Amino acid sequence: MSHAKDDAVAALTNGDFTVRSDPWTLFQDWFAEAVASEPEDPDAMALATAGRDGLPDVRIVLLKGCDERGFVFYTNSRSMKGIELAENPQAALVFHWKSLRRQVRARGSVTRVEDAEADAYFASRPRDSRIGAWASQQSEPLASRGTLERAVAEVAARFPEGEVPRPPHWTGYRVAPSSIEFWQNGAFRLHDRVRFTRTGEGWERTRLYP
Repeated sequence: MSHAKDDAVAALTNGDFTVRSDPWTLFQDWFAEAVASEPEDPDAMALATAGRDGLPDVRIVLLKGCDERGFVFYTNSRSMKGIELAENPQAALVFHWKSLRRQVRARGSVTRVEDAEADAYFASRPRDSRIGAWASQQSEPLASRGTLERAVAEVAARFPEGEVPRPPHWTGYRVAPSSIEFWQNGAFRLHDRVRFTRTGEGWERTRLYP
């Protein structure tokens, strides 16, 4: 029996995720379990970026798409993270699912999604969220809450009926990981960890000490 078949049998019989060969199917399995168990926002992920100054910046964003091409989130391209990604199109992210005592880390290059993909997702958002995307000058100084509320009212009046189009400065970003690491809590801090590193069209798997 080949090593790949050995791994597949082991994964099915003893549930050892560290012998899985495909990080994407492993992530989808873990994410499905998180959706079923996490009380709030199983799609929340910490996103770390850095601009020209090299100083890291991190915040929570929501995962809005995931496949073999990478992890997708949406934001204002004029926001701080958008500016940093324009200066340095690389990022790292972390999912932490406390109820499952698991975490997933990834890092890699970042590209914008195609306009059609951004348009489709924007159209699926609630109307008030679409209006907010126009009204908010994300990351810019704000004089008062009232200033923001007036901006929202002005945009709502601008689009009184029908569709609210996607602002040209609002789009999606895809993190194409060069590595993905899975971690699961173990007794006495003897955790299980496995890292997948991109090698051409495939992945190299390495089990790690806790």
